[in-house]
Amino acid sequence: MRDQAESLRRMVDGVMEQGRGQGKVIAVVSGKGGVGKSNVSLNFALTLSRQNQKVALIDLDLGMGNLDILMGLSPSYHIIDMIKRELTIWDIAEQGPEGITYIAGGSGLSELVELNERQMERFFQKLESLGAIYDYIILDMGAGATAESLRFILSAHEIFVVTTPEPTSITDAYAMVKYICKEPIENPEILLIVNRAESKREGEQTAANFKRVVSHFLKKDIHSLGYLPQDSHVVKAVKAQAPFVLHAPQAKASMAMGKLVHTYLGHRVDRGAPSYQSFMKKIRKWFR
Repeated sequence: MRDQAESLRRMVDGVMEQGRGQGKVIAVVSGKGGVGKSNVSLNFALTLSRQNQKVALIDLDLGMGNLDILMGLSPSYHIIDMIKRELTIWDIAEQGPEGITYIAGGSGLSELVELNERQMERFFQKLESLGAIYDYIILDMGAGATAESLRFILSAHEIFVVTTPEPTSITDAYAMVKYICKEPIENPEILLIVNRAESKREGEQTAANFKRVVSHFLKKDIHSLGYLPQDSHVVKAVKAQAPFVLHAPQAKASMAMGKLVHTYLGHRVDRGAPSYQSFMKKIRKWFR
């Protein structure tokens, strides 16, 4: 563990010397479980890293996190350990594949609201350090939303909503977007990802229909990043406890993920660079 922490610190020193780290925060959500949200989060993070981006992936799926299983890792510590055991963020971080940094959430979200003022300030200070180091901090949220998780979701720069073409998944994803939009604040930008589409037509039609309904009833414009096809290689990768973009790089899903990230990076250039401080300002406000 000490060797890993030291390795991460060396990586951080190198990043700081390069003056990198935009600290863009992306919250990945879904209306229901079982749509492949965590798999999308992980493989999106890995594909971003391959584009010379520094990426941190934080599992905030309350009590149900499975990112470690998808990577074949066994984290020793979780976010709450950083506060209660007074560890550094590098003590609890794990080195994942393709150079990404992984932080396990455990049941941390529910326990965060129970921290005293000193402990909460320590948490914010540790969280703030990520923005100076990483280009992207991806938050893999739990399915649906709780009062605690909504604080992180609404503080993010962008929200990825993952759905499948199944009617129940679409209905729950819409309910999730509606829940986000009801807050009387300026909502983060929402981007849609359709997972497990049987065909290009189904993927694109699902996205178009979803966007139209959200625009009509919620008066909210969302963007579609694209779709990921149904692919047996994804199931095989999960069984092998390996990300599918590494386990089967030529598979349809892996190729589609590459296209999706390419679309996203082009979209990001149009939007300009975010401010990590804006995320920190919001998250501090929500928890206080």
